[in-house]
Amino acid sequence: MKFKKIFSNWAVKNILLSIIVVAALAGISSILMRQITHHGEKLSVPDLTGMSVVQASQEAKKYKMRIDVTDSIYVRNIKRGSIVKQNPAAGTSVKEGRRIILTINARNPKMTAMPNLIGYSLRSALADMSSHGLEVGRLNYINDIATNNVLSQLYNGSEIAAGEMISSGSRIDLVLGLNRQENTTAVPVLYGCKYRRAVEKVHESSLNVGRIVFDREVRNYQDSISAVVYRQSPEPFEICTMGRNVTFYLTLDESKVPSIESLKKKAAELAEEAEL
Repeated sequence: MKFKKIFSNWAVKNILLSIIVVAALAGISSILMRQITHHGEKLSVPDLTGMSVVQASQEAKKYKMRIDVTDSIYVRNIKRGSIVKQNPAAGTSVKEGRRIILTINARNPKMTAMPNLIGYSLRSALADMSSHGLEVGRLNYINDIATNNVLSQLYNGSEIAAGEMISSGSRIDLVLGLNRQENTTAVPVLYGCKYRRAVEKVHESSLNVGRIVFDREVRNYQDSISAVVYRQSPEPFEICTMGRNVTFYLTLDESKVPSIESLKKKAAELAEEAEL
């Protein structure tokens, strides 16, 4: 009876009604905000390298993304005006509408000042070389207290001083430190990557590019930049010593690329072996 009297009171009724309305509005607002901002929805960035700007724009639209050409560098053996680098990298998870920053291949070689990479980490050195339009050659490891610390920078087999002018697209070898207690790395997944992205991932993992093998249907340069990795050695997730060579095989037939399920299975098998 007391509860009936309380709820029959007009003031209590109004308070309860206000609470219900506020809660309902909050719930609706939350749902609308999630739909408007695509909360939690992630898209995978496509690989635009090797494409023309027009092709890249069309491809980005398919993924509800935008492109912006902000720089150009000169890379030998790549078609002039085609895309050589992108940020974020292919495969990165982003929200709808993300802008992809592109670097295209210049028509003629540019001169660039050799940056000072000595004392920097491999990660920082790779980023600095990329911003100067330089290519990574070999990663040479020697015993040192700090793993992946750049000890020297080489051009055509000789040390090159910071500030020296060289052509963009030049290959720079790095001598890096390797602590015996921190000398291993996991082999990255290269399956489905185009050539340039595969090379980047190998170097980012403190490894070197070994042989690169193309299928027979890859007949010309345009085919080669469109081909994707379908086989690699060592296999993904394998733990090996830094500086090891990675060989990968490319094809135009994307049906040869292993499925995500097979990769998960491989990862699980390696995890079990590690536990044993």
